Amino acid sequence: MEPNVMIAMVHKYVEAFEKQDLDIIREIYSSDALVEDPVGTDAHVGIDAVCAFYEGALKSGAKLALSGEPRCSGNAIAFPFQVQMPGITIDIIDVFEFNAEGKVNSMKAYWSDENMKSV
Repeated sequence: MEPNVMIAMVHKYVEAFEKQDLDIIREIYSSDALVEDPVGTDAHVGIDAVCAFYEGALKSGAKLALSGEPRCSGNAIAFPFQVQMPGITIDIIDVFEFNAEGKVNSMKAYWSDENMKSV
């Protein structure tokens, strides 16, 4: 998969939060997607479970801001960003893996309590 296509998908992901648009989430993920956020917690498997997870995140008013350049390798992209919510920020690194159709079929979020800050 071309790096520019994967980078565009990251920007679309950020846009989903900016617009609070669950349809964008449904568009970028595969039907059998797996989301583990944060890594080590129970995974959300399948598009319905993934959308249910994001529905809560979008309703929270969370906004995303990239905090560094995305890095592509093979069929994956890693990108650092900050989640901004009223009273709190979280520094996160996400890794998207793409299927042959160019959809995200795996998302893993790397963060813990140490990455949360009160503002």
